[in-house]
Amino acid sequence: MAYTASIESEKKEIAIRYKDMLKDTYQTLSNTDKLMIRKAFDIAADAHKDQRRKTGEPYIFHPIAVAKIVANEIGLGAYSIASALLHDVVEDTDYTFADIEQLFGETIAKIVNGLTKISKLQKDQNASIQAENFRKMLLTLNDDVRVILIKIADRLHNMQTLDSMREDKQVKIASETLFIYAPLAHRLGLYNIKTQLEDLGLKYTESEVYNDIKNKIFESEEEQQKYIDSFTKTIKKSLDQEGFVYTIKGRTKSIYSIRRKMLNQAVSFEEVYDKFAIRIVYKSTLKDEKFDAWKIYSIVTDHFSPNPNRLRDWITQPKTTGYESLHTTVMGPQGKWVEVQIRSSRMDEIAEKGYAAHFKYKHGSQKESGLEEWLNKLRESLENPDVNAVDFVEQFKLNLYAKEIYVFTPDGDIKSLPKGATALDFAFAIHSEIGMRCRAAKVNGRLTQISKELHSGDQVEIITAKNQKPKLAWLDIVKTARAKSKIKSILKEEHKIIAKEGKEVLDRKLRHLKIKLNEKTINELVNFFKLKTSFDLFYKIGNGSIDNQQLKKYASQRSNVLMHFLKSRMNRPTALKDVTSKEEVTANYDMLVFGRDEEKLKYSLSKCCNPIPGDPVFGFITIKDGIKVHKRNCPNAVSMQSQYAYRVISAKWIDSSQQGFKVTLELTGVDNMGLVNEVTRVISGNLNVNIHSLNISGDEGFFHGTITVHVKNNKQVNNLIKKLLEIDGLEKVTRNSS
Repeated sequence: MAYTASIESEKKEIAIRYKDMLKDTYQTLSNTDKLMIRKAFDIAADAHKDQRRKTGEPYIFHPIAVAKIVANEIGLGAYSIASALLHDVVEDTDYTFADIEQLFGETIAKIVNGLTKISKLQKDQNASIQAENFRKMLLTLNDDVRVILIKIADRLHNMQTLDSMREDKQVKIASETLFIYAPLAHRLGLYNIKTQLEDLGLKYTESEVYNDIKNKIFESEEEQQKYIDSFTKTIKKSLDQEGFVYTIKGRTKSIYSIRRKMLNQAVSFEEVYDKFAIRIVYKSTLKDEKFDAWKIYSIVTDHFSPNPNRLRDWITQPKTTGYESLHTTVMGPQGKWVEVQIRSSRMDEIAEKGYAAHFKYKHGSQKESGLEEWLNKLRESLENPDVNAVDFVEQFKLNLYAKEIYVFTPDGDIKSLPKGATALDFAFAIHSEIGMRCRAAKVNGRLTQISKELHSGDQVEIITAKNQKPKLAWLDIVKTARAKSKIKSILKEEHKIIAKEGKEVLDRKLRHLKIKLNEKTINELVNFFKLKTSFDLFYKIGNGSIDNQQLKKYASQRSNVLMHFLKSRMNRPTALKDVTSKEEVTANYDMLVFGRDEEKLKYSLSKCCNPIPGDPVFGFITIKDGIKVHKRNCPNAVSMQSQYAYRVISAKWIDSSQQGFKVTLELTGVDNMGLVNEVTRVISGNLNVNIHSLNISGDEGFFHGTITVHVKNNKQVNNLIKKLLEIDGLEKVTRNSS
């Protein structure tokens, strides 16, 4: 529906939104703060007065919405609110950083600078613009973490208003959000915002799946509420008798997390047993809140039997996100497992708002939290900014969603590390100098190699040697971004001379092969030799790891697929448009078409997700293998669409009735007499589908089978699955993408 409003009504709406943005924080702001925020609003409103959003609404709606998220959902103060209102002023209007600094001072100017996107990149720079923007934002962390928090708020509002964008833009932005912003919000403890970003990301990358789960949650809401009421009624009396002041509420698992569980466990929506949790939030003093949490746990487990393997004590040892809570899973009414989360009102605010709430409750010389430690480590990793942007982002992502382990030093101090971390990671976590001189380790008193994987509860002592130096092989041992960054930095210093010579040697050798050494060629060579950075390439040339024969092989196979694609579009006399004859489509165009002009191009189907006609797909232009076609829900889709958006082209099926494709289905159920006959009859008799192979095995009354069939499109697959599920004894039929 098109946006329509008079100038007068728009002015009233802007005033209403501005007041609404401040309503929750107005009482806590000083008069100076209020004046500064009003000044920022007036300048932003004037600067954006002639601009409109894609929806047709006044642009100022966006900065106000971002400031509202910053103020209410994250809980930041006046400087952040003012910066959020001004975050697009320098990028989109005539105002400069000097103007902002003169009007508001250095702090707000620095934050706005960090929030301003990179508008232009070198044309031959083969890196994702989003990765460059994200890198710049992170580098500003050295000055102020509020840059990232406001940027996350900006991304949340963009995702909330994504409907007005083209479909390809929606997929790109949603993929970036799932790839970087949701994990980052998680790492900063912004649970509510992380959940919204994930759900909205799924909405635009897998809309059918999103809507299906959303509808099923809505349909089961009434039944779920009855169950929560039944559960809480049982324990309320005991909590009241003990004099607790508390609230009990049900928390439905997010759409994205339900989808993830369905994929990870290969189950249907109905089979996800912990779709919601009961949360008990109690009021307590800082001194008594841990004691009260265990007292409430005792009350809950007096009424309901706990699962001993599902107790999580995040109060004694909080997560490095700052999260504190006591989790247990109990057997509730009707024989259903229920997760119960027990936390104080202070813990609850930190869990919901993360970083800002954490510092609200921090007092004096209180011990540094895991969140602060993580931010300090991140700042250290930013000291080495000379890697390419995509590699930089990959390094950073290493620790965003990683599960944690807790390891003890010889003195009994606890260090948190990501799951899978090694003794060498532990050495760098203690101090960079210890990491660089690390020779061996003692884990629980036993001498071991530095590559030893650590587990929670291990006590580790690092053994150092003066003559020890980092080696290239160490990069394969360590898991943490901090350790990788330090090792790379040291190695690059030592190898800089070799790499410099290697670049000169490469230039001479390529000239001999009549190839010009430029950024594009370097990127091709890095990909061809499966390296990570251009530095690795020059170093390997310099130390002789890459010889003349290998360079000649590259030259012979060299083909710029991207340029070929662009040239084919320019030189093509007629594009495949307005195909109206179904017979013509069936006979000649039984394949994918690409881009807005629906062009017929050469392609191959990706083996990582095995798409078939009818599946929602996209094309990805590779360096050596032409266009690869992936399913929209391919495990690699989010990474490709966020990091290499410039290589992604839209694709769709025109017709597929003349072509056959192999699909493997997995069947499970109760072993009945004649089941195999019934399966084969349904497949070949009713649906005219040819069976390629069939393998069914039974075990104590249950069976598992795989069946490979020839089909023409995904509609035929869906019909086949539907028919098979009607067979008595068949419990589940799923399509295997591998």
